[in-house]
Amino acid sequence: MSEGEFYLRYYVGHKGKFGHEFLEFEFRPDGKLRYANNSNYKNDVMIRKEAYVHKAVIDELKRIVQDSELMQEDDELWPQPDRVGRQELEIVMGNEHISFTTSKIGSLIDVNSSKDSEGLRIFYYLVQDLKCLVFSLIGLHFKIKPI
Repeated sequence: MSEGEFYLRYYVGHKGKFGHEFLEFEFRPDGKLRYANNSNYKNDVMIRKEAYVHKAVIDELKRIVQDSELMQEDDELWPQPDRVGRQELEIVMGNEHISFTTSKIGSLIDVNSSKDSEGLRIFYYLVQDLKCLVFSLIGLHFKIKPI
């Protein structure tokens, strides 16, 4: 990847009585947003969406990640994935490449009881921001009804 390129992938999921349930999205260097949501609850089907986003959206993603300062964190003291589930966040920004893995976070109580509560708090809030942005983009792109 060149110095200005950007890639981001987030995954959260678990394997339980309804099979492999997960949410995953990624932003590719060419601006493609890929989204997948698999919930087998009540025989739901997997939702897959793809769209291209403008360079301004990628620039805003970069700003959000930079402002969070997550790139300086380390996930070594974070809770390990368990039967409840796992989360993964991978980011490539220029020449930096990070990959975080931790268990699913139910609430801020889980964050506060962590050995690295400050680092995990940064991760938690960044993921919340990223999910809100992705849900908004997917909603805007696929649910607008023309007049």
